Amino acid sequence: MKAKYFDRKRARIEIIPMIDIMFFLLVFFIIVTLQLIPTTGMNTKLPQSTTAKQLKHPKVVISLQRDGTMYVQGRVISPNQLTAMLQQYPNPTQVIVTIAGAKQATLQELVNVMDACRRAGVSQIGIAARRT
Repeated sequence: MKAKYFDRKRARIEIIPMIDIMFFLLVFFIIVTLQLIPTTGMNTKLPQSTTAKQLKHPKVVISLQRDGTMYVQGRVISPNQLTAMLQQYPNPTQVIVTIAGAKQATLQELVNVMDACRRAGVSQIGIAARRT
């Protein structure tokens, strides 16, 4: 009679921990990818331009809706709050701001956003447009 601890056991590959790791990696990459997209979830119809150019990646993207509501990083923000937020940067003159305004937003609302940026000392302001 042989002892049980001398019996050869067949090797098994446990896949449950591997599945857990794959789901963790999937969630990690989804979260990282969402952080790389400047504005997420804001459905804005940009104006069209035949001379639109690709600019440097902005530090701040302001989404201006048709009713004049401003969004920064998914939060509603007022012009005064925008000025205060931009002033918190170490050197506001080096901050690049892009305004992604809806096609139906009025010129006055666009000027209000630009004034709030300029009060903070920001001079590099771009307007997002879709190339036709």
